[in-house]
Amino acid sequence: MRIDKFLKLSRIIKRRTEAKKACDNHCITINGKMAKAGDVVKPFDKIIIQFRSRILEIEVCEVPSGNVVSSQASKMYQITKEEKVVIE
Repeated sequence: MRIDKFLKLSRIIKRRTEAKKACDNHCITINGKMAKAGDVVKPFDKIIIQFRSRILEIEVCEVPSGNVVSSQASKMYQITKEEKVVIE
């Protein structure tokens, strides 16, 4: 599954276009490499997302084949690290 679609279905990022822009702006890495919106995500991949005021590190637990209901979205990933970023 594409990273932009995974981030939308897991509800980490609200819209797929926002996930694509984050990839284009080099805010997302998969296993240490800068992600493109079309990069494929597999279970056990490590994703780092740099938001404006925080950095979120997750590990992919499962990749669904179809649509996801909100109760299943949190089971798609596990947060391994989360830190706040101070903006001056």
